[in-house]
Amino acid sequence: MKLIDALNWRYAVKRMNGKKISGEKIENILEATRLSASSMGLQPYTILLVEDEELKKKLQPAANNQPQIVESSHLLIFAAWNNVTEENINDYINDIVNVRGVSPESLAGFRASLMTIVNGRTQQQKHEWAARQAYIAFGTAIAAAAMEEVDATPMEGFNPAGVDEVLDLKEKGLSSVTILALGYRDVDKDFLASAKKVRRQKNKLIQKVA
Repeated sequence: MKLIDALNWRYAVKRMNGKKISGEKIENILEATRLSASSMGLQPYTILLVEDEELKKKLQPAANNQPQIVESSHLLIFAAWNNVTEENINDYINDIVNVRGVSPESLAGFRASLMTIVNGRTQQQKHEWAARQAYIAFGTAIAAAAMEEVDATPMEGFNPAGVDEVLDLKEKGLSSVTILALGYRDVDKDFLASAKKVRRQKNKLIQKVA
């Protein structure tokens, strides 16, 4: 499926039918999300993959009892780091060294730029920045699912503290930001399954600046 066709096909599914997504499709979605853009490549978030049916049931009350939580095949929970530390920067620099085969010394300037995030922002500012980075990956995951003809429901309408408690995220230095339910639409129960997509007209949404 071409990207524009996939984006026209997708919508925020309201009811899912419980059908399981193949391992190959899930892996493709996860790999596309892993490759998503991120400021300076740091990716200051963790993506939690939930398949267990009992765990979904425990999460549902914190997601305002939305049915897609338990009707989905998989849940992706995007959790931002609560803080960005020098250790995080060092781990990332080591990854670059190992993957690209360069010396740590050649990355000194880049490391200094990254350290401005650690030293020049409050913990709250760092968390807010991390959450914005998580949203970039979130958008990539939505598009990737559509390309695989897998339905998705992007969710902000949930109680983050409740989700964090169920998944023990505070102890892991994380806070849930968004949820993406993945599965297949129930065409009999979902009133939007046959509805036409509505978006702002291009000439109203996009303005050319001379």
